[in-house]
Amino acid sequence: MSKENRGLNFVALGGGTGLSTLLSGLKCLVGADEPDSLSIENLSAIVTVSDDGGSSGRLREELQMLPPGDIRNCMIALSEDSNLLSRLFRYRFRGKGELGGHSFGNLFLAALTEVTGDFTEAVRLSSEVLASKGHIYPATISDVRLVAELEDGTVVRGETQISASRAAIHHLRLEPEQCLPLPEVLKAIRAADVITVGPGSLYTSILPNLLVARVSGAIGESRATKIFICNLMTQPGETDNYSARQHLETIKTYAPEIHFDFVIVNDRRITTEQAERYALEGAYQIGIDDDSVDSIASVLDQTTVVIRANLLEEGEKVRHDSAVLARVVLTCRQQAFSQPAVPA
Repeated sequence: MSKENRGLNFVALGGGTGLSTLLSGLKCLVGADEPDSLSIENLSAIVTVSDDGGSSGRLREELQMLPPGDIRNCMIALSEDSNLLSRLFRYRFRGKGELGGHSFGNLFLAALTEVTGDFTEAVRLSSEVLASKGHIYPATISDVRLVAELEDGTVVRGETQISASRAAIHHLRLEPEQCLPLPEVLKAIRAADVITVGPGSLYTSILPNLLVARVSGAIGESRATKIFICNLMTQPGETDNYSARQHLETIKTYAPEIHFDFVIVNDRRITTEQAERYALEGAYQIGIDDDSVDSIASVLDQTTVVIRANLLEEGEKVRHDSAVLARVVLTCRQQAFSQPAVPA
């Protein structure tokens, strides 16, 4: 089968709700047989493992295991929606006892890790149980912590404390800094036809993956079409007042090896009610008023294409429409394959 007709090897990198939203749309294209359209043959998610809050943080401290929360969300996103087990994995116990606040999926992964003695094997087996349409890999199996040096010189450790600090981040690193990726992570990147970075929390979901040794270098060396998906809103305590351009500038600071062929930005304004509600939390829309194509492109190579599209899901919360986002991403790949990229 020729390369243009076979399904794509697709790698999505990130964490949090952003990555799981993208995966929800991409799973519908795995094995799709549609005329004049690309489909996905192999879908891999590379997920950050630096979470230290909530149920994941408690299990991490009590059982000395990797935090399961982001990986659990990805497994659910890639599972069959009608599967009862996927509903169970979403279930969170109520009450104020020891079970209170824990999700069933996190506990399932914790138990399976203890039984198999291997977190990555537990993730693989859990994905099989959920009939997931893809592979999920923790970026590293090292017990890593995020460390941020703030603009005022304060050093803050842990994802939760970094987000809660509400101070500008001067420098981010992993502790220990020399943590290695899973071999499967590098293998997936090298075989990829498409690699996406984002959406997701810039400092606590995206950069932790890129800070793992050899990951950024492998992405930079890959011949895949590389796509950056910009967030919809700023995140209080992480990206206050950041524009789309500043998100890209930050990525380039920590991962200068990566050249993006496409940058995807939402161009639909949220409602006044949404803007007012999010403003109460200190969050503001990205990519509308202060992010012209020229402004974004000025950070990038001349061959990078900036794609603007209506990516908003209908509803009270500001979220990417997973199906629309997945289609836009695949359109980027079609454009890259059919003709040379034109300057933004």
